[in-house]
Amino acid sequence: MPPVPSSTPVAAGPPLALVDLPSDSLAPTRSAGVAPGRLASRALAPLLLLGAWQLASATGFVAREVLPPPTDVAAAYGELISTGELQEALPVSLARSLVGLALGGGTGLVLGLCAGLWRRGEELFDAPLQMLRTVPFIAMIPLFIIWFGIGEGAKIALIYAATIFPVYLNTYAGVRGVDPKLIEAARVFDLAPRGIALRVILPTALPSILVGLRYSAGVALLALVAAEQINARSGIGYILINANVNQRADIIIAGIILYALLGILIDIIMRAVERLALPWRGKLVLA
Repeated sequence: MPPVPSSTPVAAGPPLALVDLPSDSLAPTRSAGVAPGRLASRALAPLLLLGAWQLASATGFVAREVLPPPTDVAAAYGELISTGELQEALPVSLARSLVGLALGGGTGLVLGLCAGLWRRGEELFDAPLQMLRTVPFIAMIPLFIIWFGIGEGAKIALIYAATIFPVYLNTYAGVRGVDPKLIEAARVFDLAPRGIALRVILPTALPSILVGLRYSAGVALLALVAAEQINARSGIGYILINANVNQRADIIIAGIILYALLGILIDIIMRAVERLALPWRGKLVLA
């Protein structure tokens, strides 16, 4: 015969407490540094490409006059360093790109904030900028030469014109993409419009703004390549012009690779700026 359940009530224990998980257990993980395995995997493709390039030149599959091997390009770097041309060209080209980026990015940021925050600003600036951004900046070279001559002014103006629009578009989209509920919550706390812009809208739009700035940094280098073909007397473009006159394919390839290395350097710097400006945003990866 089954036992009869007791009618005595069971004493209730203390209420279950929620487990206090550390905040970093739910947050996206951020790697403390680059592991050696990741460095090796990143370097594998460039090393394979260099090996195939050297093998193609050594076996005669590609003529040295058409595509000099990496050893000749490395020797060209040694020649440029020994003569001091590379040390003189790098600061000049970097200064051009950074000045144009600062002016163009600053203008795009101001115009994007004006168009994003104020309806009158959108009416004044958005339509003209949307039309101008479809014009290739290379097509503006003859006009800039007429306006600014063949000196540094035309080169800076070309980089300036190329870097405005990425920052403007991303700033405008970031400001207009702020969740309206955040703005309503700020109004509930009686924040003035200026406080809403500084404490809610700008921090929320900052990731998009930084993406625009990072993209403009890459565009600045593309514009630099075109700008330094305008009667260059210094810089990397000047080295490439002389190499073209003297039929030095090794120096031309060395200059092209140098532009690519500058692009990687600027991208690394922009990634560091993003990590400093957005410390709360983790790095999400699937694997």
